Amino acid sequence: MIGDYFKIAWNGLKTRKLRSWLTMIGIFIGIAAVVALVAVGQGLEKSITEQFKQLGTDKLFIQPKGQIGGIPSIDTAAQLTKEDVKTVSRTKGIEIASGMVAGVVKIEFEDEVSYQLLTGVEEEAKELYKEFADWQIEIGREVEEKDKNKVALGYSYGAKKIFSKPVNVRDRIKLNNNEFRVSGIYKKIGNPQDDAQIYTNEKTARELLGLDDEVHFIIAKVSSGKDARVIAESVKKELRKERNLKKGNEDFTVQTFEELIESFQKILYVVQAVLIGIAAISLIVGGVGIMNTMYAAVLQRTQEIGILKAIGARNSSILALFLIESGLLGLFGGIIGTGIGIGIAKVIETIADKWGLGVLKVYFPWYLILGIVLFSFSIGAISGVMPAMRAAKLKPVDALRYE
Repeated sequence: MIGDYFKIAWNGLKTRKLRSWLTMIGIFIGIAAVVALVAVGQGLEKSITEQFKQLGTDKLFIQPKGQIGGIPSIDTAAQLTKEDVKTVSRTKGIEIASGMVAGVVKIEFEDEVSYQLLTGVEEEAKELYKEFADWQIEIGREVEEKDKNKVALGYSYGAKKIFSKPVNVRDRIKLNNNEFRVSGIYKKIGNPQDDAQIYTNEKTARELLGLDDEVHFIIAKVSSGKDARVIAESVKKELRKERNLKKGNEDFTVQTFEELIESFQKILYVVQAVLIGIAAISLIVGGVGIMNTMYAAVLQRTQEIGILKAIGARNSSILALFLIESGLLGLFGGIIGTGIGIGIAKVIETIADKWGLGVLKVYFPWYLILGIVLFSFSIGAISGVMPAMRAAKLKPVDALRYE
């Protein structure tokens, strides 16, 4: 009987091709939007999580409270210092700790001007930062501690994404009106901010930024076999003691990379929920369209319903027939929408890659595709409940004489 229901429902949809297609438009627009948004969100989450895992979970990230991503802010009253770096280094369970300074500088090249982030790293901690930021020189060499008036530039400078002409090794540039020579160009990282950064040694960075003993953030590596979360608490305790602060009144934050991942995921979930909520409006419109179509189908097929009841069809059979038909509308709309959504997500990935956002990768888990297709079938079936109930309640005599 179920097979017969599907056959009758399919024939009903075929006889009303144009109306069926118009009804499915609302469904597959909504489904396409949901698939594209979820695929991009899932891909971004997966890509960043994998990058964090590759860097290792044995790192701690210390910065002033209120500061975002190690970028110094004029609104941040508290500052870390070199003394804080020493305190972190002395903490039991820490293998190595190092401070980094950063700030925005004016960069000039061939009469063009841009404002970009400059970072300075201590020589002994270079390998630690390479683990953290995946820095690799492509052309030339890195800036060494003994170098004066030399900088290395991110990938975007050589790729003509900052200036109209590519900046090459040994070219001269100006930083805050001081002349520097380019010692090297880094490989592409995939993050536009990292690829546009200017890298130099700590001494040069402090002179350019006018800094004394301030440190904008600290990276620490936990000793092998130690629990990063436990060591993070020890670091907090030592920093509170050194800075004369009470527990709960810290003017700094100590985070493990696992906590950074969790924070990122929470933000991403909220953004995805809002976007999917907006896309769901199309699904509601699609559901209303299916309901309208099924009401029209009930009116058009009143005599057919009467004949079915006259030859013994029960109310439950009529109800099942119309529910399956409306469910098929949702199902086909979902399948088409899923295909369109995958295509849109792939286009977004391609555009993002061309713009240097290599971290933005789409991801289509099988359970996502299956879940969305089943969901679209459910939307169709639910939208057909009221029309199906109306059809099931028709009296055979009234249905047969209906014109």
